[in-house]
Amino acid sequence: MQDMPQKIAVVTGAGSGIGRASALALAAAGYAVVAAGRRKDELDKTVAAAGAGTVVAVPTDVSDEASVAALFKAVKDRFGRIDVLFNNAGMGAPAIPMDQLTVAQWKQVVDVNLTGSFLCAQEAMRLMRVQSPKGGRIINNGSISAYAPRPYSAPYTATKHAILGLTKSISLEGRADQIVCSQIDVGNAATEMTERMTNGVLQADFSVKVEPRMNVKHVADSVVHIANLPLDVNVLTMTVMANDMPFVGRG
Repeated sequence: MQDMPQKIAVVTGAGSGIGRASALALAAAGYAVVAAGRRKDELDKTVAAAGAGTVVAVPTDVSDEASVAALFKAVKDRFGRIDVLFNNAGMGAPAIPMDQLTVAQWKQVVDVNLTGSFLCAQEAMRLMRVQSPKGGRIINNGSISAYAPRPYSAPYTATKHAILGLTKSISLEGRADQIVCSQIDVGNAATEMTERMTNGVLQADFSVKVEPRMNVKHVADSVVHIANLPLDVNVLTMTVMANDMPFVGRG
């Protein structure tokens, strides 16, 4: 039986947290992974952690159109195709009342979380439409925040609401070219970003409580599961969360 050609995955925000864990999990599952992110030193750590797996670092600012175009040119030049894009790069604004945020702080979150996801999806779709065999899968990192926001999270929450619209639009528009789009909404994965939850985090009633977290491995495993599905199957949305975190029933 002839071996199947190696599949190619691009992971943004791959220098830490969910992005690093997902890049390593995809590499362990046999993918060649292009790890994108702003910090080359952290991307290099992801590459080193992959061991024998194929992981290539491409420093990228997803909010910059030219930088994103260069990322996907590098993917095309080296591998000739892309099978999976995990749109993971994201950020939040300072946790202060919305009326105290600057427009620059708002725009920075929009540029990374929303425009960055759009730019990467756009470039991926352009390649997926013309490659042979054509098609591929885009996985967007959403958030439970889109459904149950925390206080002082307007820019992050608004962009994650928008990601769902982007996910559905890509899923619909991609059908003719076998381009499938999924979204994973993550709640309290144990990463550097959520470390503060171990000391207490602001709740909907403005009290402060410690929140449980889950091993980030479970998010990475979910990314691999969706990535491995055939292109005639989609998980449109998936929620992966620490079971005891405040969300279901608001408790």
